[in-house]
Amino acid sequence: MAQFSLNINGKSVQVDVDPNTPLLWVLRDHLDLVGTKFGCGIAQCGACTVHVDGEAVRSCSYPISIVEDKKVVTIEGLSEKGDHPVQKAWVEHDVPQCGYCQSGQIMSAASLLARNPKPTDEEITSAMNGNICRCGTYTRIKAAIKTASQTL
Repeated sequence: MAQFSLNINGKSVQVDVDPNTPLLWVLRDHLDLVGTKFGCGIAQCGACTVHVDGEAVRSCSYPISIVEDKKVVTIEGLSEKGDHPVQKAWVEHDVPQCGYCQSGQIMSAASLLARNPKPTDEEITSAMNGNICRCGTYTRIKAAIKTASQTL
């Protein structure tokens, strides 16, 4: 076990965990931030996506030992009132069905738009590749990203 000082959603927190513990489990089990979901455990589905220093990463395979001194943002920290342009577009386009993948989808979309505010269809598809939606709402996801890009 080791002690880690982390910056999670703009707040300083300390956790005492094994250095190999995935960020996902620190968020969920130690910090009670359960908006980030466990999907596959091998960084293939995107349900666990969070931002680390502004980049979308799969937290299920991201060891806590490399998070120290970096800023982590989860779905809970994306906006205080759920009014980030991507979140608003998600509602406007009625994207979620079961909702399980949505936090990871939203975090990937927000990361894309932060670095490319006006992505093409191909750039959206490429950036969102690997974020699996079992309900198949990909068309609505793309439409919501386009709407969000217009409000940035």
